[in-house]
Amino acid sequence: MSVTMGLFADGRWSPGVGTAQVRNPYTGAVVGTVTRASPQQARDAVRALAAAGRGDLTAHDRATILAATADLLYRERDDVAVLISQESGLAVRDGHREVTRAVTQLRFCAQEALRVHGEAIRTDVTEARARRLAITTREPVGVVCAVTPFNRPLNQVVTKVAPALAAGNRVVVKPSEKTPLSAIRLLDTLLRAGLPPDQAALVCGEPAEIVDALLASGHVDMLTFTGSSRVGRLLAASAGMIRQTYELGDSGALVVMADADVPAAVAAAAAGAFATSGQSCRGVKRVIAHADVADEVAERLAEAASALVVGDPADPATDVGTLIDAAAADVVERRVIDAVAAGARVLCGARRHGAQYWPTVLDHVPPDTDLVRLETFGPTAPVVRVRDFAEAVAVVNGTRYGLQAGIFTRSLDLARRAGELFDVGAVVVNGGPQFESPNIPFGGVKDSGLGREGARYAIEEMTRLRTLIL
Repeated sequence: MSVTMGLFADGRWSPGVGTAQVRNPYTGAVVGTVTRASPQQARDAVRALAAAGRGDLTAHDRATILAATADLLYRERDDVAVLISQESGLAVRDGHREVTRAVTQLRFCAQEALRVHGEAIRTDVTEARARRLAITTREPVGVVCAVTPFNRPLNQVVTKVAPALAAGNRVVVKPSEKTPLSAIRLLDTLLRAGLPPDQAALVCGEPAEIVDALLASGHVDMLTFTGSSRVGRLLAASAGMIRQTYELGDSGALVVMADADVPAAVAAAAAGAFATSGQSCRGVKRVIAHADVADEVAERLAEAASALVVGDPADPATDVGTLIDAAAADVVERRVIDAVAAGARVLCGARRHGAQYWPTVLDHVPPDTDLVRLETFGPTAPVVRVRDFAEAVAVVNGTRYGLQAGIFTRSLDLARRAGELFDVGAVVVNGGPQFESPNIPFGGVKDSGLGREGARYAIEEMTRLRTLIL
């Protein structure tokens, strides 16, 4: 098998200092071999980006490049979906959804590239009567370092790279060492769509030493990171005085009140808990059900989970592929066992083979178990029973995370109160926390992170205001 270059620096693909194999989590077969960079090569890559400057791209140019990239990805969507499935173990149908999201993100960012602007402010607002006009513009921060995870190996890269380029920045990507092939494919597509080679870099290698080298180079103006809260805290402590945004996961809550449309709530819970093998930051990690409907919720959810096809990710009929590796399945398996020991009852699933874990529904799960208190990255749907809305609020807010939550209710008052009382970045009414749209802000509170993604909002994070006073 040929070696894929995993180092793009100073406008060209270059050999690294070693190689790393990318294996299919389902078959164990090698699906790619990428070159790995040394810390010095990482520093050189970002130094070259800084030296290149902003270049001559206009807003129209940037929009055209992003739109052309979207068109290329869409035309090649079948190949890209298979690539995602092979390196991540996700079902190929998840790969197709991933490509669709990426194409949509690119097209929205292409539009937003044309709308990066400031405002005019009159200053005669004090008794000094200073008759001046302040004009603000949004300027790119400079070099953006994008560190991305394995669970959405294409879309997570697009979510960071597209707004960075739309804003006029240069960007260096450090993809997950487990799923680098999709990121490499994206950069190749951007270059084919017309991105000047000196405006982007990509570095594969050992995560800690490469990211440390990039940040220590002195040439990174912004860090945008998606991953675990533990790593996020370490990066925040070492990044220094640069712009930073973090998306660090969630213990996503879906609340089902007594007046809810239960079939609709269960459909949202199943989609949020089991898609992408349960490895989604904004997925359903716990179902908080009112006691009056908890029996029906648990029963229907177990039926939905049992109907899903678990198998070869390459098979179009497969609903649930694998987790990223056997170690990840170990964590899920251990947390389910611990929850059962604490009093939870398994209704379906709780079966594991290698990196594969079957969709699992548990009832009567104590809210303080690791399965629901922490971010469990796997296809589990633990049902936590509550007596009333006040207890539901306490359970929702009872973890260190706060990304998104959903609530099913027919009561406008309960929906309004959930919006006020749930300590999260977004509350979805009559929908699951997995809801996403490229034109709305996405981000959390507490250990779920800092800053916001979403096309326009990410561009705001990746620009700084400059003021001219006339």
